[in-house]
Amino acid sequence: MNSTKALHICIMGGGTAGWMAACLLGKRWPQHRITVIESPEIGIIGVGEGSTPQLRAFFETLGIAEAEWMPACNATYKAGISFHGWSNKPGFESYFHPFQTELDHHTVPHFYFHTRARRTGRDVWAHPDRFFLSSQLAKLKLAPIPNENFPFDLGYGYHFDANLVGAYLRGYATGKLNVDHIARTVVEVQLDANGRVAALQLEDGEAVTADFFVDCSGFRSTIMQQALGERFLSFSDNLFNDSAVAMPTPNDPEGITCQTKATALSAGWAWHIPLTNRAGNGYVYSSQYISADQAETELRQHLGMLESDVEARHLKMKVGRVANSWVANCLAVGLSQGFIEPLEATALHIVQATVEGFADAFEAGGFSDVNRDEFNRSIGARYDGIRDYIVAHYRLNTRGDGEYWRANANHDNLSDSLKALMTCWFKGGELDVEVQRQGISKYYAPLSWHCLFAGYGTFPDQNMLFPAEPELPLADMGRIDDFIRRCCLNFPSLTDAMAELN
Repeated sequence: MNSTKALHICIMGGGTAGWMAACLLGKRWPQHRITVIESPEIGIIGVGEGSTPQLRAFFETLGIAEAEWMPACNATYKAGISFHGWSNKPGFESYFHPFQTELDHHTVPHFYFHTRARRTGRDVWAHPDRFFLSSQLAKLKLAPIPNENFPFDLGYGYHFDANLVGAYLRGYATGKLNVDHIARTVVEVQLDANGRVAALQLEDGEAVTADFFVDCSGFRSTIMQQALGERFLSFSDNLFNDSAVAMPTPNDPEGITCQTKATALSAGWAWHIPLTNRAGNGYVYSSQYISADQAETELRQHLGMLESDVEARHLKMKVGRVANSWVANCLAVGLSQGFIEPLEATALHIVQATVEGFADAFEAGGFSDVNRDEFNRSIGARYDGIRDYIVAHYRLNTRGDGEYWRANANHDNLSDSLKALMTCWFKGGELDVEVQRQGISKYYAPLSWHCLFAGYGTFPDQNMLFPAEPELPLADMGRIDDFIRRCCLNFPSLTDAMAELN
């Protein structure tokens, strides 16, 4: 392609992924024409409703303030994820996975030292929750937004209504970035003699031509998998969940908190996500171990809604990724590209990383495919790195009850990377060094891996531990408690912070 001429980039599919792509590309390349073809007849999945801290950078890139988009999308702040019932080890029945803060360097070295001491037999405190400010903010129902006199930044994400976010971004893209919007249905993908996408034919016979296409058509993957025939790599051999059932509930009358809750159930786990107007709930499960009706009943029982007439929504998930996200003149983004179950809310993070990475590669190559192979390797490695972290949640569970949890704990379909991390942990090695050695910290940092292993209580049994040597430089846990307590004095309640936005 000639980098000096204005290009036409056509995005098939709206939803959160399609409009995120349109906003990022439209903001970066105002000289190029961006068109989104969005069928009014096809709904979006839109039940995840949670993000990682990278979404904050997305809105900052667009110059959209939280006070502008959050109230419009019923959004709340998220400081991390609490896990409940994934372990049956005494004292480790739950733990909190925090988003990182600028203050963590005061406590993280102590946490790493304590976990290694306990792995090697010392009876020391090694549960993650007391070491992190974010876990206490969630516990105290505070917002991860410090007062003006507290000059330290915190990583945080959001909870939101995905349908409303998609609608908000559509308005921004078409109103502020001059993105064209065609509200019609694509009925055929037309390829040229070289196997490249030539046009998308609409229901009324019109053919929309473009220089480059972005497939945001969801699990259908209309362009990438159906028309271009790109191979799909399933993750079903080590991520068993393939279904979900979702339903809303009223918020807790005692107030919401800035955390997603992930509670283990008989054949999967249930999410609880607080929005300003309701709570989002769902059960992600494996249909191999429980039927859809049984899963809905279990979710209703978990929520205390067995007698409720609130309708449940059932979904199927296709877990895995395409072999290559950029093929010919098409980029797959979102569910058409791949999906890793929503345990760590990475879906929008991958959308953002894919679009930004593509834009960098495309532009650096003079708007040609010269950097395509390296881009595909990078995105494939990101998917695989995130997959390994999610797999570890299941493989390391210590529940021991039920066929589903035993199958997850006993299978050996693990990558060499994950096997090396587990070996390092259980042999008392320095896990942070191993994560850096593998070059996978850009997917999940050593902090996240330590919280997962330690949060499950993957240490020697209590009766095998011995008192730590007096000369061992252990942390003063009382001082850490006091440090975090005093830090918390600089944060408003989540209720007050949300009122400030409105």
